[in-house]
Amino acid sequence: MSGRRSYLDYNATCPVRPEVIDRVAAILGETGNPSSVHGEGRRARARIEAARHEVAALVGGSGQGVIFTSGGTEANVTALAPALRAGQRTLNIDRLYISAVEHASVMAGGRIGAERTHTIPVDGNGIIDTTWLAARLHEDAAAGRVALVSVMLANNETGVIQPVAEIAPLVREAGGFLHTDAVQAAGRLPLEMAALGADFLTLSAHKLGGPQGVGALVLRDPEVAPVPLIAGGGQETRRRGGTEATALIAGFGVAAELARENLEDVSRIAHLRDTAEAAVREIAPEAEIIGNNVPRLPNTICIARPGFDAETLVIAFDLEGVSVSAGAACSSGKVTASHVLQAMDIDADIARAAIRVSIGWATTNDDIAHFAEAWRTIHSRLERLGAERAA
Repeated sequence: MSGRRSYLDYNATCPVRPEVIDRVAAILGETGNPSSVHGEGRRARARIEAARHEVAALVGGSGQGVIFTSGGTEANVTALAPALRAGQRTLNIDRLYISAVEHASVMAGGRIGAERTHTIPVDGNGIIDTTWLAARLHEDAAAGRVALVSVMLANNETGVIQPVAEIAPLVREAGGFLHTDAVQAAGRLPLEMAALGADFLTLSAHKLGGPQGVGALVLRDPEVAPVPLIAGGGQETRRRGGTEATALIAGFGVAAELARENLEDVSRIAHLRDTAEAAVREIAPEAEIIGNNVPRLPNTICIARPGFDAETLVIAFDLEGVSVSAGAACSSGKVTASHVLQAMDIDADIARAAIRVSIGWATTNDDIAHFAEAWRTIHSRLERLGAERAA
């Protein structure tokens, strides 16, 4: 094995952009608690507020609506709250609806009990059943129940994009609230909270080329917020206690700014994805590209070659110097059955073979050529081994 490496696992985490590294390193050399009133504290506060502006701009939101968290998981758990504060009022959440293909942090239901949580089914492409949801929301409105709906904007395993903007009017007409996990979509799709119609939106810095350990929950209306997950301090306008991670937040701001300024790079990334898919099909016509019949992220490919094993493929690619994954990167390295593919009613033989290739800002033509070369080598080897076993 040569020392050549091609990193194609951007949906797990992106390489940190050099500009982000420079900003974080510089601020780590500064001192100051952003809640302090002296000069050092004011400087730290200014760093955070500048980042807050850039994160809000990425999604067309208001800086006042940005709550910084330790990452996307915390933002999701914060959003799935048992009650919301709307000015001086408190609104209790009676029902939570989550799609069957959500991230694990949403599937866990946040802080809302299992008895009040219901799963929205999806079709074979992974798109939610809006008719099913509309019927449940109608029932809730008639009974005077307040519903919270959580549907991710783009799936981390398949890249399939959900019709969040179509869901929003259904939720609003029923007097409910809508949360969308936009972690994978940010920087890969143009985002405008007003157009999406979401009340709450989750972001994560490290999916944008920012540092790990920081994310945000963005509120459409800064006056309507989930009850805090972490209390005990006045930080984030009393919506999330704890001293802010100034350097990480500043890095998040840089990553958000670069993501917004470089959205035109999406067409290049989509071309690389299409080139990789063409190579997969040319080498293995029997391979399936999951989710390719519906809109999906321009950087994501979910590939399944029936008869192969996903864990074996991930290891084989790694030995060839290519980093890919199987399913979500949230299970401590353990390759397990994908709840996303199960919800889509994908045949078990295909689901067991599914791997994810995800690309991004630093991916080159050479990386895609390396992937195609590795795929050809691995496919030939596994086919030969299969034929020998069958003989």
